Amino acid sequence: MSRSIDPSTPAVPRARRNTGRTVLSDVAKLAGVSTATVSRVYNEPDKVSERVRERVEHAALTLNWFPNAAGRALASTRSHIAGIIIPTLDDQVFASQVSGMQAAFAARGITLVLGCSNYDPAQALVQVRAMLARGVEAMAIVGEAHPAELFDALRLYRVPYAVTYAYREGSPHDCIGFDNHKAYVELTEHLIGLGHRSFAVCIQPTRDNDRVQARVAGIRAALERNGLAVRPEHMLEGESTIGFGRRSLRAIWEAPGERPTAIVCGNDHIALGVLREAEDLGIAIPGELSVTGFDDLAIAKEMRPALTTMRVDTAEIGRLAAQHLLDALDGKRAMRGHEVRALLQVRESTGPCPSQN
Repeated sequence: MSRSIDPSTPAVPRARRNTGRTVLSDVAKLAGVSTATVSRVYNEPDKVSERVRERVEHAALTLNWFPNAAGRALASTRSHIAGIIIPTLDDQVFASQVSGMQAAFAARGITLVLGCSNYDPAQALVQVRAMLARGVEAMAIVGEAHPAELFDALRLYRVPYAVTYAYREGSPHDCIGFDNHKAYVELTEHLIGLGHRSFAVCIQPTRDNDRVQARVAGIRAALERNGLAVRPEHMLEGESTIGFGRRSLRAIWEAPGERPTAIVCGNDHIALGVLREAEDLGIAIPGELSVTGFDDLAIAKEMRPALTTMRVDTAEIGRLAAQHLLDALDGKRAMRGHEVRALLQVRESTGPCPSQN
């Protein structure tokens, strides 16, 4: 039985040169463009109109074709790959940053490769070296607390890089992020302004974490300016979890001696744990105890009482870091870094010191 063929429908080639594989020229033919235009869609998409780009991408999808990364690298001496090393996959703030970076790189036809160090500087070094061996063109690394060899390797391979989620004056690196020290000075001064004089701190481990070290230093600097300090038994370090927050408050409340009237937490998860445990212990928030978090997760303002915290636009950090690296790849003179301001969100979990009520 014969089949009728619609003459308006172009023939769809499925293979070339008896290999069973579609090649770039097949995509060009189906899209009605030159092979150079197909290459431009994937290598320099900003130089192709949206209409043409959609035709080429539709043709590639129809033919189940995708550009070969190794071939592209050989043809253009570029890998079209960027990398980012984050400390953990368990924290929403890093996922948001990666999302912002990925969108910006994808618009330029660059694939973002993700590595996770699990807060281990040695593992971060291993992953950076592996990415360099695969021809990564640009790198983003969360934080500065990494071996000197890591940054030496990036400079040796002449790979532009940016340190993200942190910013400080005088850093030898291009920093795209916020000033952790300044943010925690502002949080602590907010509580001091409410009359609090007895503080506890529940925060992530400071070891190998320059961001947390800066936060603790910010708390202490604000307290010292007002003749205050945190008692050693009220300075607790632990995992970034609700469970750690709950355990910390119970330990503080059951210990002998003076109880704090304010607790500064390292992130919103820890702070939410403190709030939940306070509810179980019958502690009035903020009547007896004020609590602050950090990050301004979506749940922070939905809690009752709503959490006072600091908002950081981590997706914007990702976008700015990607643009910084793209400018470097394009040979443009880039700024040394960019500070994204953390914004204090005052809500129901903080109030005047009980002695002033």
